Amino acid sequence: MSTFWSLWIIILTVINMVLLLWVLLANRKVAVAGEGSTEAKTTGHEYDGIEEYDNPLPRWWFYMFVLTFIFGAAYLIIYPGMGSYKGIAWKDTGAWTSVGELRGHQAEAETVYAETYGVYSKMPIEELARNPDALKMGFRLFSNNCAVCHGADGGGNPGFPNLTDNDWLYGGTPEKIHETLVLGRKAVMPAWGAIIGEQGVAEVAEYVLQISGNEHDATKAEAGAKLYTTNCVVCHGADGKGNQLLGAPNLTDKTWLYGGEPATIRQTLRDGRNGVMPAQQELLKEDRIHLLAAYVYSLSLEESN
Repeated sequence: MSTFWSLWIIILTVINMVLLLWVLLANRKVAVAGEGSTEAKTTGHEYDGIEEYDNPLPRWWFYMFVLTFIFGAAYLIIYPGMGSYKGIAWKDTGAWTSVGELRGHQAEAETVYAETYGVYSKMPIEELARNPDALKMGFRLFSNNCAVCHGADGGGNPGFPNLTDNDWLYGGTPEKIHETLVLGRKAVMPAWGAIIGEQGVAEVAEYVLQISGNEHDATKAEAGAKLYTTNCVVCHGADGKGNQLLGAPNLTDKTWLYGGEPATIRQTLRDGRNGVMPAQQELLKEDRIHLLAAYVYSLSLEESN
């Protein structure tokens, strides 16, 4: 908080407290001579035959108001509340802010769970992938952080890879899965519509359908093969098997990230695709990522078995 806003809050707080205290004292009605008298005093105001009494505020009520001011002043001295002033209790605890309290709770949680996660942090991912207890923890981490994109069962969604098969864009070894989780991935399929035109898009789409073993137009596929060689080989390879270093998918199998229908393939070629896998290193601790990598690796093992 800047000095200006800190002073602004302090000044407003003090002025408000002083004004409220003045209002309380200025309007205090104290019984004078004849305090014990039962005669009713009025302010002189009358409306529709009803007179306004001029009774003093009960003493216990007045003292309650005074106590609230004393409590408020003491609170603002001990705890933060006056701009950037941290309060005299700050030196002892350092936690009298919502951020400080959160960090304190997080530190306590880390201490509690350090031993639990520590048991698995030194074990190889391959071993953890066959450990039922580790997989239970990995499943909870997956459900909380990954299921929204990849599905509760890891089966994926359009644009989000299926993690239960053996088709990997960047590699399915434990090391590669761990790398993907830590650093994230950014995939880019360039838009070719403006470069090869709508006819070229249709022809390349037919060629992709051909090499993936789907029904296709042979004439257009033949023309598309030439365009593919000119524009697509650098990423997907001459045989269409893809390149895991670039995250370029294998075009010869039946696995499609965005869908394998002719119209979808044409859309991919025409408009391009941009896929992002968020890096988890700022969101999860290393021991959590280790368990999560083991769980994801185990999903593909189930498919293999």
